[in-house]
Amino acid sequence: MSRRLLPSGDSALLVECDSLEEVLALHDALAADPRPGVLELVPAARTILVSVDPARIPLESAATWVRRIPAEAVSRVAGAVADPVTIPVAYDGDDLAATAAALAVSPEALVARHTGIQWRVAFIGFAPGFGYLVSDDWPFEVPRLAAPRTRVPAGSVALAGAFSGVYPRQSPGGWRLIGRTDATLWDPEAPEPALLEPGRRVRFEAIGAG
Repeated sequence: MSRRLLPSGDSALLVECDSLEEVLALHDALAADPRPGVLELVPAARTILVSVDPARIPLESAATWVRRIPAEAVSRVAGAVADPVTIPVAYDGDDLAATAAALAVSPEALVARHTGIQWRVAFIGFAPGFGYLVSDDWPFEVPRLAAPRTRVPAGSVALAGAFSGVYPRQSPGGWRLIGRTDATLWDPEAPEPALLEPGRRVRFEAIGAG
């Protein structure tokens, strides 16, 4: 695993990795061996931001910790933390049939695959509460829409590339919509505003469209 460490201000390090698999493995290894003064680990597709309190741990010491800690690529759900979240979904999305056809499966088979595996939140991005979900058991690479929608309803369950996700609020978007949920993904007034966080395990459960 290759790592490039870059300072990000006086209280954080940006760790660059070669792949998402390396990000997940390093994130799990760092989380399993915490250091006093390390405030937060923020993964992304190819990086991890290590936020520290420099009064408790100098950046140089944090960098040494990151460089020395061993990490090997493992299952995308093996290092998942905390209790799993189950998200109920009505699989009646506008793009379900077309997406299934593009993947050469039936809509029923696509839904069965989506609900039959365990996902993991790889990282958060795009909008507050939007988790990029991955799974070793997801076999598809789903093309984004040729023309993004200007309005995607909150609660839309979607696919793009190797990821699944749920739109926490109405916004533009180019992911393919396969269903919808009433689950609240982001509530800034709640003690824990985000339903999903990096490392969280997720399962989708099919419900009636209503």
